[in-house]
This record gives sequence, C-alpha cells and structure tokens, in this order.
Amino acid sequence: MEADDDVVRLVYVEWDSEVASTHVVKAVIEERLGQDCELLPVTLTALWGSLAAGDQDATVAAWLPLQADQQARYGDRVVDLGPHLEGTRIGLAVPAHLPVDSIPELAGVADRFNGKIIGIEPDAGLMRRTRRALEVYGLDGLRLISGSDSTMTTILEGTMAEDRWIVVTAWTPHWMFRRWDLRYLKDPKGVYGEGGAIHTLVRQGLREDHPRVYDFLSRFRWTVRDMEQVMLWMQEEGTSPEEAARRWIGANETQVDRWLDE
Repeated sequence: MEADDDVVRLVYVEWDSEVASTHVVKAVIEERLGQDCELLPVTLTALWGSLAAGDQDATVAAWLPLQADQQARYGDRVVDLGPHLEGTRIGLAVPAHLPVDSIPELAGVADRFNGKIIGIEPDAGLMRRTRRALEVYGLDGLRLISGSDSTMTTILEGTMAEDRWIVVTAWTPHWMFRRWDLRYLKDPKGVYGEGGAIHTLVRQGLREDHPRVYDFLSRFRWTVRDMEQVMLWMQEEGTSPEEAARRWIGANETQVDRWLDE
C-alpha cells in the first residue's frame, strides 16, 4: 500500500533538458498526487546505478540508445516504462552563418575554432560519440573539451555575442536552438546515429510501493516543443526551474489530466 508520507526520489543529470523534465514530474507528483518528492542530481553512471540498487525511485533522463553502455550494465535491474519523448538528436553544431556544412570540413578550419570542440560531462554518450568522430574523421587538430551543459552554453553565449567561431556538442531538445541560429553539421559516416528517445526508468518494486506515482510515470508523454518551452522559461532572469515547471503545468492542464487519467 502506498504511504502518503513517503518521499518519492527522482534522480537526474544536470542537463537543461533533464532539469526541465524532472521538475515538471516533481511538480505533478507534489501538486496533483499530494506526494512529497525530492530531487538528486548525479553523474550518468550513478543515474542508472542508484535505480538498480533501489536507492532512488525513478528518472526521466534515460537517453536511448545513447546510454546503451549503462543500459547493458544495469538494464536488467531497472524497469523501463518506455519513451516519454521521441525525436531526439545529437551531433556537432555551429552558428548557422559559418561556411562549414559537415564534420569532415572541420579538419581544414580547426584553427578558426582555436582547436577546440566545446563539450559537456565526460561520461555522456554524446561525448563518447564525439571522441569516436574525432577518430573516424581524422580531426587531429581539434580537442574535445569536457565540462557541463551550463558551461557549454555559457561559452556559446559569449562566443555568439562576439561573432566568433565555435563548434559544440549538441542535442535536441535544447533551448539553445531557439535562442540562437545554430545548425547541426552533416555526419556522412553516421557516427551520431539516427536519433532516439528519452525513456522513463523506475526501480523494481515502485509499482507496489507507489502505485499512483507509477501509473502517472507510465503515462507521462510530451513533445520536443513542450520540453524546449520549459527550458526557455528557465532561462528567463529570476525564473527558477520550479517556477518554469509550474507555469508549464498551468498552461497545459488537459495534457496533465491525461497523464493522471482524469
């Protein structure tokens, strides 16, 4: 039986896309289900491992097939509720006005980018694919710089303001594509794949312990545009992720009702 005073624990990686989705889920759990909910930001490996160990209850941050390594290691110890968002994409992106159309062209203009590709957390699947791209395309003049989502977008913002050249690891959904005129570079050898989806994972036993939360998470579905709207509101000065999530829920009550089968 579900205990109303139990805390539901959500785990996520601090990418803006996952900050947005996790705060929306938290707000629904608290406001519509009346359940206390706590968030824990972790590394990608800990994301899967904590669910497999039963230390955390759920995540809406599992990018597949991008996180195939983690899925292979932990997948038989977690419950995959399927995709909550489809149409993801990853790759390398540049300002749209730059005269570079494809990844192999980077080899000839590496100096214009100061020999750097601006990346995110080193254990992210996107970073693994980018390290592979450096090998496949022979981009010896470029180094992949590790960081985080926030440091990458901070560097991108400064570079765009100064109209300098930059190439970044990129993914969709992300608010940066609605803030700036960016485009993906063509990937003729298919290093980054054809795209995928973001899945909801829960720990084993959640259905028995928190059936209403489990049912909600099993119905949670939204679109790239939905997620990007929350992310854009998060970028507004003085707006917290909690406020952006509640604003989105207030503007999409019918959709939230469907998640709760009301």
